[in-house]
Amino acid sequence: MKNVLITGAAGFLGSHLCDRFIKEGFYVIGMDNFITGDKRNLEHLQSHPNFEFIEHDVTQHIAVDKPLHYILHFASPASPIDYLKIPIQTLKVGSLGTHNLLGLAKAKKARLLIASTSEVYGDPLVHPQTESYYGNVNTIGPRGVYDEAKRFQESITMAYHRFHGLETRIVRIFNTYGPRMRLNDGRVIPAFMGQALRGEDLTVFGDGSQTRSFCYIDDQIEGIYRLLFSDYVYPVNIGNPNEISIRDFAEEIIKLTNTSQKVIYKDLPVDDPMQRQPDISLAKKLLNWEPKVSREEGMKKTYAYFKSLSQEDLFKRDHRDFSKHIKP
Repeated sequence: MKNVLITGAAGFLGSHLCDRFIKEGFYVIGMDNFITGDKRNLEHLQSHPNFEFIEHDVTQHIAVDKPLHYILHFASPASPIDYLKIPIQTLKVGSLGTHNLLGLAKAKKARLLIASTSEVYGDPLVHPQTESYYGNVNTIGPRGVYDEAKRFQESITMAYHRFHGLETRIVRIFNTYGPRMRLNDGRVIPAFMGQALRGEDLTVFGDGSQTRSFCYIDDQIEGIYRLLFSDYVYPVNIGNPNEISIRDFAEEIIKLTNTSQKVIYKDLPVDDPMQRQPDISLAKKLLNWEPKVSREEGMKKTYAYFKSLSQEDLFKRDHRDFSKHIKP
């Protein structure tokens, strides 16, 4: 049995990765400090013989007693509502946290996969986005704390690969959705579905002409899994190229939820990308991977998950309290 360390294990993607690696026969060590993760995402694994959990902040020194064969670094705030509230922590987990995990991988002779993001492309001038595109990022804008953390993460990972010969992999994740998303995390799918369930009007920023493409969680996890065991060290886009405007997507959600809400429009946030669509030619060629779950099917499953939440969760207005993680 081989051991895998998954950071950000209590998060949306991290918890699904824990499930997948346990299913594949690995011994999984989950690590999280719960700054944005949720303990409930891992409750079903607490008594599993092939799972253990370490509560830890990866920006601090990391010690794992067991041998490690693989490390997946998924610790990071991922939604704007989070990283705009904790900008320094976001930069630190992408820089100090990644440095610590690269050092751990070197010491353990483990292969490390880092979770990068489509946000490294910024507000793209190339459409769809290929891995060879260098991006259009505002380094000093409010979103720069996330974009640049991930861009630095890619750079230091490649430096360790080139200088130390470390086995590394880089996945650039495009918008992903599914069960265990946090209802109030500010991203468009939970925002629309939460508003529909509460009987509120759906909020679209700008005129709604900006586009997104949404990849269901099962497809995303499959792509990440295949990339880890590939021989390719450079970044690979994993996402669904089926693009839709936010305005049209709002209408889809109204139809899906069978509600009669209106769509209301508010000002577009600073540096919000106008287009987001992955070119997945490389993933198709290298990994024989492409999404299988249609948006219609995936949204039905996701809506069923949100409908199952308690009324307390559904109507919770207060955002997560980050005060204990912020040093004066």
